[in-house]
Amino acid sequence: MAFFDDRSGIVPCQTPWGQWWQTMDEVFVEINVAEGTRAKDIKCTISTTHLSVVVTGETVIEGDLPDKIHSSDSLWTLEDKKFLRICLGKTNKSASNCWNSLLVGQYEADPYIIDQMQQKMTLQRFQYENPGMDFSGASVTGNYQSGGPELPSS
Repeated sequence: MAFFDDRSGIVPCQTPWGQWWQTMDEVFVEINVAEGTRAKDIKCTISTTHLSVVVTGETVIEGDLPDKIHSSDSLWTLEDKKFLRICLGKTNKSASNCWNSLLVGQYEADPYIIDQMQQKMTLQRFQYENPGMDFSGASVTGNYQSGGPELPSS
């Protein structure tokens, strides 16, 4: 099975430094850095409950995560000396574990984006439960922000 988000797209939350988005399994952070930035100019600290990114001595993001992650399964890469990508492995891998913000009280997604993220994660769950079917072009209706549709338990 190909990665669900590769076929269906992502629902990003834009920030002043880049964007972040999530799947059932992971949270992705993309940070724009000055062209020519080297890996040794970056200090990225990922713990089970905290994320800190410092680039050339300046703090870009720092704070507590809204849920625990597998810090040992998380990583960061510098691409083309201008783009920092971070992948955080969620410990709670369920369609109902949609983060409303990247950090507690910071970089919150607006209600429409959160609703779209939850819909994508629901479709991803359907894909996992039915590996022979392609849900990448499907849509889910309902408003997740007001309690939304209940999913059948697996």
